[in-house]
Amino acid sequence: MQQVAIFGGTFDPIHWGHLLVAETALHQVSLEKVIWVPSLNPPHKEAALFEHRVKMLQLAIKDNPAFTASLVEANRSGTSYAINTLFDLSASYPNTHWYWIMGLDAFQTLPRWYRGHELAQMCDWLIAPRQLGGETITQSKLICKQVEQQIREQSYTIHWQLLNIPLVGVSSSLIRKFCREHQSIRYLVPKSVRSYITNNNLYSYKSE
Repeated sequence: MQQVAIFGGTFDPIHWGHLLVAETALHQVSLEKVIWVPSLNPPHKEAALFEHRVKMLQLAIKDNPAFTASLVEANRSGTSYAINTLFDLSASYPNTHWYWIMGLDAFQTLPRWYRGHELAQMCDWLIAPRQLGGETITQSKLICKQVEQQIREQSYTIHWQLLNIPLVGVSSSLIRKFCREHQSIRYLVPKSVRSYITNNNLYSYKSE
């Protein structure tokens, strides 16, 4: 049985922090593949066009044969739910043990997701810890255990582990802010992504 992870997100834009998380997951649990799933219409936020976000993602991961992008959310009508994403990908990847990669903040909301308690036991969870100063790992473990307790209270099981990643204070929102303010985003995103942002004038970014 192969081991495959889903890494969903807005990726607006993808940056080195995302890539570091995925690479860490790849080796920490010996994954065969990481499937990146960009969200079509992320709720509660404005985002660059799906086509732009997909292209930047493809540029960023093209050199890693263990990374692949899936447009599964673009092919689905109606509201996009994580559990449907897993069902759809399972049809294409039979005989697979699934993992799901996400940040700690998103993991905290899992019990409130559509069929979240059911989804919780359908895959193992690989959590990127939050940057909380000196107590980062301890605090992150505590939060994960709180989520686990909420899931178990509904008679479901869940398996999770924290990813052993160095803490990088980079975020998509920071990159968009730098772009608006015409600050350099070199070393925050891959060169190919930076060129794409410049060439397509995304985030009101001007060439350096």
